[in-house]
Amino acid sequence: MKALTAEARRLEAIINTATDGIITIDEKGFIETINPSAAKLFAYQPEQVMGKKINILMPSPYHAEHDDYMDNYHRTGKAKIIGKGREVEGLRSDGTVFPFRLAVSQMTIDGQRMYTGVVHDLSDIKAAEQRIMELNRALEEKVVQRTEDLANAVDQLLGTNQLLKQEIEEKQAVENQLREQEQELQQALRKEKELNALKSRFVSMASHEFRTPLSTILSSTELVEMYHTEEQHSKRLRHIDRIKAAVGNLNDILNDFLSLSRLEEGKLDVQLEKLELAAFLREMEDEINLLLKDGQQLAFPSRKEKWIITTDPKMLRNILLNLLSNASKYSAKGQTIYLDVEKDETAITFVIKDEGMGIPKEDQKHLFTRFFRAHNVENIKGTGLGLHIVQQYLDLLKGKIEFTSEMSKGSVFRITLPI
Repeated sequence: MKALTAEARRLEAIINTATDGIITIDEKGFIETINPSAAKLFAYQPEQVMGKKINILMPSPYHAEHDDYMDNYHRTGKAKIIGKGREVEGLRSDGTVFPFRLAVSQMTIDGQRMYTGVVHDLSDIKAAEQRIMELNRALEEKVVQRTEDLANAVDQLLGTNQLLKQEIEEKQAVENQLREQEQELQQALRKEKELNALKSRFVSMASHEFRTPLSTILSSTELVEMYHTEEQHSKRLRHIDRIKAAVGNLNDILNDFLSLSRLEEGKLDVQLEKLELAAFLREMEDEINLLLKDGQQLAFPSRKEKWIITTDPKMLRNILLNLLSNASKYSAKGQTIYLDVEKDETAITFVIKDEGMGIPKEDQKHLFTRFFRAHNVENIKGTGLGLHIVQQYLDLLKGKIEFTSEMSKGSVFRITLPI
């Protein structure tokens, strides 16, 4: 008996010192016990609620519905809350309503059915969630504004190429804005608020692709200013070459944006011409060779037939240059890039093959999405627009593109156009 009494005291101490509220009611809904945490949470003294209906702690409409719920449970045995946890609202003595998590369990003592409710206050959590939502809304507004700022910066680059020093200062400002924007986007992702997918990919790509050449231009310009003597002439030339290469990279990026803009605005019309394929490819050969890395070779078609096709030469040239450039970019030095041509009565097919790094299987379904880049090429320059633009050109030419790829073994792209 003494052991039982000690056990009861221990249990009572645990209940009275629990940080969560604990309330017991009888099967008619009258409060039998309430611990200090629960009484404090509802802003009552325990004696103020003991013996009263539990719905005194419920706001409308739950206050009126509780008795019907209890009757229905006793009659049918179907529980909505008992044995489960859910978020509900409570009513304090001063009339304020607050959120809490309620877990209800059933027990039988001396043949009488009773219910125990464990109450955990969610006020702080809900307030934090509301703050996160406000921060996310503010962040989205900043993303829109920063995107507009970026578009303005690109326009400035187009109009001020000849003013190199002024251009560097403007690009440095854009770089700082992009770095801040990137940090804010990372913080937003940690808050589990995913921004619009297209805007996110654009900002990520632009921040990387513009920052690298701009940093090269800035650092090289500062170094050129330090080399004054004749003996340092070779060093000046080396940094001037770096500046030219970086400006060329920026120009390629802007060309991608302009091509995408013209395609999406419907400003490109197909100009069909009869084309002698062998001559067309010979004209492109020198330009293609300039795309290759050191030691890379281009295996050109060996056929000598004078095939005549009808297509848009500019679009076809851009399609082939894009795919061959990708083949070189994602292949190692010394590897061979293959270009072959197949023809039947209705169509001609260009086959571009490389032995490079390949495309991860999980990324292949997104390959023609604008601004998308596979996760294994994040450290290689690129806008993620090239294959999207190729797809747009092929849609205009009523052609199609197919590919196969395997990691570390290379990729094969097949472009089919109607003759």
